[in-house]
Amino acid sequence: MNATSLARLLLALAYPWLAHAASLRHDPVLAAIALGDIGVIVLLDPLLHLRPWAWGAMALIAAALAWFATTPYALLPLMLMPSIIVALVAWTFGRTLRAGHVPLITRIMSAIDRIHPRDVAPELLAYTRRLTLVWAVVLALLSIVDFALALCAVPGGLLDAIGIAPPIAISREAWSWFANGLNYGLVGGLFVGEYYYRVRRFPGRYTSFIDFLRKMAGLGPAFWRGAIHDAPVDG
Repeated sequence: MNATSLARLLLALAYPWLAHAASLRHDPVLAAIALGDIGVIVLLDPLLHLRPWAWGAMALIAAALAWFATTPYALLPLMLMPSIIVALVAWTFGRTLRAGHVPLITRIMSAIDRIHPRDVAPELLAYTRRLTLVWAVVLALLSIVDFALALCAVPGGLLDAIGIAPPIAISREAWSWFANGLNYGLVGGLFVGEYYYRVRRFPGRYTSFIDFLRKMAGLGPAFWRGAIHDAPVDG
């Protein structure tokens, strides 16, 4: 893992902690910092390459967030962000299931095995396609749950903010524990559980879970950019 990837990982890990702390404390400054963290993640590569437009955009984002932190609505974007993030990841998986495209997990598995996706064994090809669908569906459902909880949070939820009493009220703290904590725990549990199921289903592919993570990390930033953007596979 290079320095840029490590920095992006640390920023990504920092976001749920910042968002959760902002929600528990009802702190608009922490909310602005959490949203700024997302901005840095998105612009990290051009920022590190000292692109003037990226630094200009980041300066505008920082100024906008500094102003937003003085308004009564500073915490509202945090209510939407978990649902948006999870929905985008679900879409990333789902769009690779279109005809003529390589399912995302098929692409990852074939890259780890250093073979072209068309050379993946039929059983593994079917499994990785189904698994890509499972991830897309699970993440889409999580996004819907995140949004529903954000609607029902009191005080400061999406409905409460516009003066509408939600049909079922939950505390803002309960929303935050789910959206900024349990959300990621469920995703991590699915990731780890599926790995151990796959080890039993297709024995001999990895020597350990750490070996699997090392192989995934070893694919490199260029691969992950291509996979996330559903770039064509050469050959």
